[in-house]
Amino acid sequence: MTTYANDTLVGTDCLICGARNLSGASLCGQCSAPLAIVHDIAAQDRDPQIVSIIGESNVGKTVYLGFLLDMLTQRAGDYEAIPKGAYSIDLPQTVISHMAQRSFPPKTPMEANEWYWAYYQICQRKPKPKWIDLIMPDMAGESLAAEVASPNTFKVIRNLLRLSAGSMLLVDAALAANGATQGDFFAVKMLSYIDSMHAAKRDERIECPIAVVLCKADFCPECFDDPRRFVRANLNRLWNLCESRFANVEFFSCSVVGSLGYATSPQEDYVVPIPLHTGLQGVLEPFQWIVDQF
Repeated sequence: MTTYANDTLVGTDCLICGARNLSGASLCGQCSAPLAIVHDIAAQDRDPQIVSIIGESNVGKTVYLGFLLDMLTQRAGDYEAIPKGAYSIDLPQTVISHMAQRSFPPKTPMEANEWYWAYYQICQRKPKPKWIDLIMPDMAGESLAAEVASPNTFKVIRNLLRLSAGSMLLVDAALAANGATQGDFFAVKMLSYIDSMHAAKRDERIECPIAVVLCKADFCPECFDDPRRFVRANLNRLWNLCESRFANVEFFSCSVVGSLGYATSPQEDYVVPIPLHTGLQGVLEPFQWIVDQF
């Protein structure tokens, strides 16, 4: 935490964008990142790592991140997680409570001041104990699309991706398996944006670890058999860009919904998907791979 003074002006510098804020402010006036994170980090006296969860709208970023954080707090695998600050509990609580009531959580608003943020201290117990401080925000897909289309529209996104020690790129496997190209194009745009930020030379590849996560893989079980082959066959544009520009990429498949129902009413003209129960598969593995790269 950085403290500054100018006559009667005292405050802290934002972790994400570095902007100065008045003492007592809860959100950064420049990028809307919660300043509580700055105070929590100052108490630990060590630098955190930022992991960005990126993907287009409706791919399932909020649900995936909510279940991932909940699994970590329940000591899934070889991990122990300690949430720092009550704000870090809001996202998993929202996701778990909605899914328990057989409904998906509401869409993440485009406004950055309404995003969920999570700051966790995570211990990987094997092969030897290793503590990592992680910050993981839940960014809206529409905001990501707006920033990619017009850079610096959401400066908080640009700063987050610039500071990220790794990223998880979520792609809708069900749509890709049915021949839809939207997810392929969005993923290529997202990685092209990251590529342009690093400004690497033509013959250099970016070292920042990228985990490509095929979401909703329960609709196409072949994803679990060989994610690499699925991406190469159904998301060929993404596959080619990864091979050309990114040196540290791995592919994963995951699913959080065990079965879906669909509901409507005489007063409505649209169908609403209903998650009948959860069936977590492959949620922890992408995160574990990212952490192993640090």
